Amino acid sequence: MLHRVFGKSGDWGTLPLRVALGTIFMAHGYQKLFGGQFEATAGFFGKVGIPAPEFFAAVVGITEFFGGLLVLIGLLTRYASSFLAVVMIVAIIKVKAAKGLVGGFELDMALLGMCVALIILGGRNFSLEKNVLKRQF
Repeated sequence: MLHRVFGKSGDWGTLPLRVALGTIFMAHGYQKLFGGQFEATAGFFGKVGIPAPEFFAAVVGITEFFGGLLVLIGLLTRYASSFLAVVMIVAIIKVKAAKGLVGGFELDMALLGMCVALIILGGRNFSLEKNVLKRQF
């Protein structure tokens, strides 16, 4: 029955994936850029050995907020997801890996997996790419 509504191809499966991933990243990027957490983020980056911590705090905040927005609306989904995947890989390697999977990098791994799925699939149905631009990026 559901296949009659959503089709057999599973193209609608990316919609909840995009909504969840985009919302999570936008919220984290918002905290860094507009929520008063920029200095704390830069300080933390310096503490864990990320060079030019103020610069990279800005880069990560911009990537998370605007990348999350692009994923949410389904525009340049593959590109935005690629940049977000890099943020997750760095977070896992620089911060979370030493803590192990449980209580460490399980959320980052899930977000990375979501990014990779969207890199492979693109925005699909109910995305600006498909419905407005008539093209998948």
